[in-house]
Amino acid sequence: MSKASDKINQGLKLTAILAAAALATGCISAKSKPTAPAEPAEPAVVEEAPEAAPVTEVVEPQLTSWTVVEGNNLWGIACKEEVYNVPEKWPLIYKANLDQIKDADLIYPGQVLDIPRDSSQSEIDSAITHAKTRGAWAVGPVEASDQAYIGG
Repeated sequence: MSKASDKINQGLKLTAILAAAALATGCISAKSKPTAPAEPAEPAVVEEAPEAAPVTEVVEPQLTSWTVVEGNNLWGIACKEEVYNVPEKWPLIYKANLDQIKDADLIYPGQVLDIPRDSSQSEIDSAITHAKTRGAWAVGPVEASDQAYIGG
């Protein structure tokens, strides 16, 4: 075959592939072109629509506990959408689980942490302020700011 006929064959193959893809995806159909002229449509009768029912927002259930897995930290847990969706709220989890968490920088796989849902706005504000001013995470002695936050 010549180069010209090869290019024509490639072009035909490409056209066939594109047409098949368009048919498969519903972009075109064999019936997409009318065979007879369309008749003018009659004006539609407009009826009053009944009042729509109020739309209620679907709210995902919020977790009340979290089972720690390897790699978790309080910041990461608090930032989960189903927890608080706000990482700076991690001190709320810390304070609610002092029986299990001795150092906010150390949590362990298998721990089941309570996720408080009844915190007052002042408790939330205090937690966020603590998270923003605490300083860097460091394993070792419990930070003085953590002790002050939990009231110890």
